[in-house]
Amino acid sequence: MPNLNQQEILNWKAFFKIKALESKDKRLSSFYNASTYHADTKLKDIEFVALDFETTGLDAKKNSIISIGLVSFTLQRIACREAKHWFVTPEDKLKEDSIVIHGITHSDLKGAPSLLRILEQLLDELAGKVVVVHYRRIERDFLHHTLRSLINEGIIFPLVDTMQIEADMLAAQPKKLIDLLRKPKPTSIRLANTRSRYNLPVYPPHDALTDAIATAELLQAQIHYHFSPDTPINKLWL
Repeated sequence: MPNLNQQEILNWKAFFKIKALESKDKRLSSFYNASTYHADTKLKDIEFVALDFETTGLDAKKNSIISIGLVSFTLQRIACREAKHWFVTPEDKLKEDSIVIHGITHSDLKGAPSLLRILEQLLDELAGKVVVVHYRRIERDFLHHTLRSLINEGIIFPLVDTMQIEADMLAAQPKKLIDLLRKPKPTSIRLANTRSRYNLPVYPPHDALTDAIATAELLQAQIHYHFSPDTPINKLWL
């Protein structure tokens, strides 16, 4: 990841303007030129894009992206008809233990493009929107490290992490005396477990597009229960 801590960036619009001038890759420059929202923009006025990756492992420096799913949405609707999904040729070998998790096989990836081939389309889908993920260390780290490898430039942008929102909400709940004495097992904040607390439907896990849609639905629910449509985006993005 970049040395710069994303939480230290107070003005993302100004930062994007600088990055647009600094970026040597035209695709990245175009992404930054699309800019982003003012920090005080209300959630109800924002177009989000939920993003999910399936990968060959959990180490962004050693493993690689093999599937990408994304869907644009607002607080009112999810644009499922405009959703996108790609299989991507991995930079490292597809391992048996990861196949067991995501179910993506060598035959699924046969003829799949490299990330470089779809990079312009991917960045166009993200440009000008607020990216939403469930656990930012996957999507943010993998995209940054992959681009560093492919074009010698990383990428940095604000995002909303539904896992972090849930962790914060659970931490803020008052603790019961019996819980303090018994020290119960921590509540799971995995995507499926978190969705169940909002009575959202059960979807098959580990499909990039399905997980992107599931993340979009989850953020809508979290905002409905814990925030307001008038909440400024800087209360949620990182």
